[in-house]
Amino acid sequence: MLVACLVQVTVLRLCTVRSGTENWGQEATLNSKSHIQDLGIRNKNQSDLVIIYHLETAGQGRDRIFRATQYACMLLRYLLENKPGTEKVILKLKRLESNMSSGRKLFRLGNMVHAIEASRAAVKISDSFLCYCLTAANVNRFFYFTCDTILWARSVGLVTDISMEKWGIRATKCYYYSLLFSLARDVYEILRCMEKESKELKHDGRDTGYVNGPNSKPNRSLRKVLEQFVLALCLSLKNHPPVLLDTLKNLCDLFSPLDSLNIYQTNQGFIGFCGLVSSIVGILTLAKPLLKLK
Repeated sequence: MLVACLVQVTVLRLCTVRSGTENWGQEATLNSKSHIQDLGIRNKNQSDLVIIYHLETAGQGRDRIFRATQYACMLLRYLLENKPGTEKVILKLKRLESNMSSGRKLFRLGNMVHAIEASRAAVKISDSFLCYCLTAANVNRFFYFTCDTILWARSVGLVTDISMEKWGIRATKCYYYSLLFSLARDVYEILRCMEKESKELKHDGRDTGYVNGPNSKPNRSLRKVLEQFVLALCLSLKNHPPVLLDTLKNLCDLFSPLDSLNIYQTNQGFIGFCGLVSSIVGILTLAKPLLKLK
């Protein structure tokens, strides 16, 4: 762009010499300089956006590495729990897990702003179901981060007159509701992908029976319908990796609040394994943004 502007300035100067009109040449030169200044301001703004993006990405990457370490320690503690002579190792793992959790709370202090911005962006989505699910999920994330910030302030002694248990339950509920709305969005995306795959298969002469429903052919058996449904589902997940990864991540994250709220109790080993898988998926989508569900 800068080279093109310099070429324009040179051409205008040549035109000035040939025509002998100095005023026109001066005005053209001033216009070109102002255009170059505008380009400089635009490039500066783009540079600022790039810097902000890299800072946000670095913060997310740090949080996900800490999260993976936290759940890896939880899984290792569970595996070493009943083995003799591992008391010191278990104690160190528990201490490291606690430090990772505290560090993540500190890094999440500014996430309330991102949740608000995400909610404002979700309201503008034309699809009503996606708009509702994403807005509700981000609003619950905002309340979750608010409760998490209060818990952090209580843990470092900034406030003392609140109950850690009550605010912990509130934070877990907000996180749980956010995951439910995110999973509803994932199911909606999967159904859309299945409909698309079914239409393509029907166009190729391989009717899945999903678009028209099982009543489209009276002689179609239930087994055949289920086989075609599973085929459309597998093709949808295979051809749309972002949907698959986001669904896997949200499903893995769901077991932690289910256990904390006594809805479906498991054990620390299973929660640690699911959290580790979810963290690895998060790191993968951060390293390759094309794998992140938009």
